[in-house]
Amino acid sequence: MTPAMTSAQDARFMALALALGRRGLGRTWPNPAVGAVVARDGVIIGRGWTQPGGRPHAETEALRRAGAAARGATLYVTLEPCSHHGKTPPCADAIVAAGIARVVSALVDPNPEVAGAGHWRLAEAGVVVEVGVGAEEARRAHAGHIRRVQDGRPHVILKLAVSADGKAARSGRRPAAITGEAGRARAHLLRAQSDAVLTGIGTVVADDPLLTSRLPGMRSPVRVVLDATLRLPPASKLLATARQVPLWVMTSDAAPRAREQALAAQGVDIARVPGADGRLDLAAVLKLLAQRGITRLMVESGPILAAAFLRADLIDEATLFRSPAIIGPDGIDALDGLPLSALTQSPRLNAIGRETVGADTVERFERA
Repeated sequence: MTPAMTSAQDARFMALALALGRRGLGRTWPNPAVGAVVARDGVIIGRGWTQPGGRPHAETEALRRAGAAARGATLYVTLEPCSHHGKTPPCADAIVAAGIARVVSALVDPNPEVAGAGHWRLAEAGVVVEVGVGAEEARRAHAGHIRRVQDGRPHVILKLAVSADGKAARSGRRPAAITGEAGRARAHLLRAQSDAVLTGIGTVVADDPLLTSRLPGMRSPVRVVLDATLRLPPASKLLATARQVPLWVMTSDAAPRAREQALAAQGVDIARVPGADGRLDLAAVLKLLAQRGITRLMVESGPILAAAFLRADLIDEATLFRSPAIIGPDGIDALDGLPLSALTQSPRLNAIGRETVGADTVERFERA
């Protein structure tokens, strides 16, 4: 096989590994959602992805499916195989034991417990290691893992739905149905691919959202509410489902202890974080979420909290749903105190895609 043919084949199998890995998004935290493919002579003999809860790992799943045929084959993996003993033995050892001859890895794992040691362990055992195929897409796929390891916070994905005239709600913060059915389905997919979805108490009071993913076969994320004084309504859908889908409420030291005990008795997980003037410190919230294992956080909130994340430069990715509907001049702007262009034309965010979903237009942005 010529080098050009090998390169094309490597790219094709890595693209498949990345697609497999995406099956685990939102399901594997605190571990990254990795994909792996075992191939020999251009034929796939095993495939795997990180299983729910983070174990088994993608590599061992692919090797298990390949069985004895893995000896002398190539393993394609979207992130460096682990080299340390955690809750499972090192994947690097399993790869060597399976007789894999060559490993094509998209990225070095920034986790200090790995950080090149997995590749080195393989090379020392005589496995040919090549790094960098599919690296750009792998960085997107593992953005949550990378952000949590390097910055101590989750990768933050802001979701906004706006009318054709840039409004997010009617006057008086009355909710308005902005996106169509197809757009809502896409939003539910974004939830399912996130470890947690975060909103503010203002949105809970105004909209009474459920914040689950209601697509067939898809899991729902942890629901996180920022509620500095524990105003969570007793009749809210979130509280009614707290024992079915995890509900974490972030509050301040000033919140009433009796109210905390009452909510905890109903299945709510409550954590206190620093804050001032009735608002919680967003950086402290994100740090705590990362410590709890959250790697991908979807922010689905009202204009005040969305603008606060933007002002704090804590948005790593944004998905903007634009509806053809018009709310009118008395509607509430999508970003409190900021024009929508503060997001769409931000020097910190690059536009990376635009598509039509039903009657809506979906635009995507990522950190520059």
